[in-house]
Amino acid sequence: METFFLAISFIIAAGVLPFLFLRSSRLMRGSAVIMTAAGGLTGLLFAARAMTTATPPAATFLLPGGLRVLMQVDAVSAFFLLPIFLVAPVAALYSFHYTRAQGPRAAAGYLFFSLLTAAMAAVVCAADITGFIIAWELMSISSFFLVIHDFGKKESRRAGYIYLLFAQAGAMVIFATFALAYGKSGSLDFASFATMPAQARILVFVLAFIGFGSKAGIIPLHTWLPHAHPAAESHVSALMSGVMIKMGIYGMVRFYAILRPPGPGCAMLLILTGAVTGVLGVVLALGQHDLKRLLAYHSVENIGIIVLGLGIGMLGAATGHPLMALLGFAGGLLHVLNHALFKSLLFMGAGSVQRGAATLNIEQLGGLMKRMPLSGTCFLAGSLAICGLPPFNGFVSEFLVYSGGFQGVANSEAQMFTALAAVISLAVIGGLAVACFTKVVGVVFLGEPRSEKAKIAPPAGRCMQAAMVLLAVACLGIGLGAPWFIALARRAAGPLLATPTPMPAPLDTAAYAIALAAAGFLLLLAILAAGRGLLAHGRPAESATWGCGFSSPTPRMQYTGSSFAAEIVGFYRPFVIIRRDFSGIHGLFPPLSSFRSHTIDLVELGIRRWLARSVMALTGKIRWLQHGHIQLYIAYIFFAMLGLLLWLMV
Repeated sequence: METFFLAISFIIAAGVLPFLFLRSSRLMRGSAVIMTAAGGLTGLLFAARAMTTATPPAATFLLPGGLRVLMQVDAVSAFFLLPIFLVAPVAALYSFHYTRAQGPRAAAGYLFFSLLTAAMAAVVCAADITGFIIAWELMSISSFFLVIHDFGKKESRRAGYIYLLFAQAGAMVIFATFALAYGKSGSLDFASFATMPAQARILVFVLAFIGFGSKAGIIPLHTWLPHAHPAAESHVSALMSGVMIKMGIYGMVRFYAILRPPGPGCAMLLILTGAVTGVLGVVLALGQHDLKRLLAYHSVENIGIIVLGLGIGMLGAATGHPLMALLGFAGGLLHVLNHALFKSLLFMGAGSVQRGAATLNIEQLGGLMKRMPLSGTCFLAGSLAICGLPPFNGFVSEFLVYSGGFQGVANSEAQMFTALAAVISLAVIGGLAVACFTKVVGVVFLGEPRSEKAKIAPPAGRCMQAAMVLLAVACLGIGLGAPWFIALARRAAGPLLATPTPMPAPLDTAAYAIALAAAGFLLLLAILAAGRGLLAHGRPAESATWGCGFSSPTPRMQYTGSSFAAEIVGFYRPFVIIRRDFSGIHGLFPPLSSFRSHTIDLVELGIRRWLARSVMALTGKIRWLQHGHIQLYIAYIFFAMLGLLLWLMV
């Protein structure tokens, strides 16, 4: 564990050193980037070694007050360390140019960024309740300060309060989970939870699923994501959406590995939740006008895919089909890594667009591929990856989840319809994702600029471009190296399986075929691009196109994001509410008219109208208890303690 603590020391230093260089912005940002990169590389070496060692690294130390903290890294923990130590250094590199206009204020951002990274690494290594709670709360608090980094804006403060509310509500459920587990097992160590009775293990797992689901963003506990991600800076959004929400997935996986809840009930809960989360997440994304808000809903969608994979794995384990279990777990875990890469890439692309065009409103963009070709190309690569299209990494993990679902359809007669529903949900999610990113790439990067800012948008800074290129290459590398990364996910899935299960020869052959097909596709694409370049050499770069009878076409005649997605989103009513504001056309000589459409999240509307209003009404009735007299407050405490003592004596 010495290497792990060295990595954490580098990362903490990345948050402290900037305060020593407040007079030099370049030194301040450079020191944070260098130390984060050193910590990331050291952590990756530790995670790679932990993935291959037979004996999990462990460490025990005492906190002030005699509290013992146990840390242990098995294959599951080591796998979740990979996205943490991969994305954090790349996000820090991106921030070098992204934060250059902030001056000394950026030092606070680097401090909380490093604390968030270190806390996430501690979460996946904690092996007892004490260490987990400390790391989990540090992760939530540091990410809250990153969300409200631009605290001068009302929207940022509101997003931070919403995020903190969901984070602490989820934490309360997690604490209740730990309390129940401790009461049944009598120990703070996670390993002792396996000794609980079967019914208690089911209840503990369901509570853990709810608590960790709030952090992951499953529907209906997702409504903080579309507020927090647009408010945070883009490199922070990359780390939060790409990595932090996976800590919720880690909690689900860890508790399943410990508890092994009997029966297929918990598996069916995950499959149902994953299907609803994935489909509604991408439908809500289709209706968004803000680019980062759209990407936040796609995080919800991909959490649905991961939960579907885990549910398929649990269903295979519960029904005695080890191959189905292996494919589901391996696909879900590999999608954790894949989503960390391509979602971070997409948020960085959105940040480049925001910096260049001074807006994230899709309807005011267009033609940015000419102004920022490298950022546009990297965003296109991330779009192909998130849609699960070859030769990028999203295809590999979704292929495994599909294979696990088809194994369930073929082998499990009792649960055939559940597995079939999972496969159909994946197909619907994939098709809608393609439609959504066709809209985004077409409206944002192609066509003509829809605003003056979009016409003159400058390219992103070199460090921002370098970070996006690194992530795009990583997405492509996993697609080309599919057999090796499938083997990595299979090793990580080992602790979740009842018995070691080898990958059958046909699937191993399919993995190599995927890699070869991806390489062949890239070679063919390179040949076609070179041929096009030779044929187009010497020809005019621009020429007029047929204007469909219009003598003076304008950018307003293009498709908008709303018009492109209107029919698809409308199909999913009443699960999605579409509000249209049209001023109408009146009179023989009508004045200017306006039309605006807005997609409303039904869950958020329900929380705001019913839950929030009910809580406010209840608290209003007991507000008389808060009267400002400290003597009565002390009396409240005294009588509460007296009541507890009497209850303990009975």
